[in-house]
Amino acid sequence: MGQGSFLKDHLFIYLFGRLLQPKESSEQDGWSSDEKPVKIDKWDSAALKNALDDGAKKVILEGFKLKESHTLFDLRLLICSVAVGFSFFALLWDYIKPFPESRPVLILCVLSYFVLMAVLTVYTTYIEKGIFLVALDKDEAGMEPDDVWELSSSLKKYDDKYFLQISVKPGTTQIIRSLDITKSVSDFFDENGKFDYDRFEPEVRILKAKLSESHKE
Repeated sequence: MGQGSFLKDHLFIYLFGRLLQPKESSEQDGWSSDEKPVKIDKWDSAALKNALDDGAKKVILEGFKLKESHTLFDLRLLICSVAVGFSFFALLWDYIKPFPESRPVLILCVLSYFVLMAVLTVYTTYIEKGIFLVALDKDEAGMEPDDVWELSSSLKKYDDKYFLQISVKPGTTQIIRSLDITKSVSDFFDENGKFDYDRFEPEVRILKAKLSESHKE
């Protein structure tokens, strides 16, 4: 029962991790200057990055009225779902035909799972590349293709420099243009870890406005 036990343990760890995974920014999408400021642990680089990312998303989606596209992240979810599907099938097959009769199927499922995990690693590293938002700027007349806006960021552990890049690919020219900023997180968080959205919002708005002007020239 070696392979079956391995898959059961791995599947349990995966599902348990998904249950503990913090909910993404949906609860914070309604930020405004009149709402209670978000407070986080200022020594937690992941929390700092998530708060800033959510703030940038709010500027783009609510301030500029762009529509979020989930295609990029749906593909990641699809890869994960197929990998988990192989795990479930292996468990089911091992139950129906106990080991060693299930050995060939278990080997196939284990190999498929690790291949898909390798594909997922390549996808997140070279395709997503830190992108946390894909938004569409639709032509009001509906005559031209959508402009595609992408926001990506990074914040290294034990570093205070937050990097934010905004890219746009106009539907008409398909020529990608990008602008970025690097700021200290201390510019947007006070000593108690409260996020100052009013100070952060102009940085994102100006960056987006500059790109809008450049791709219309």
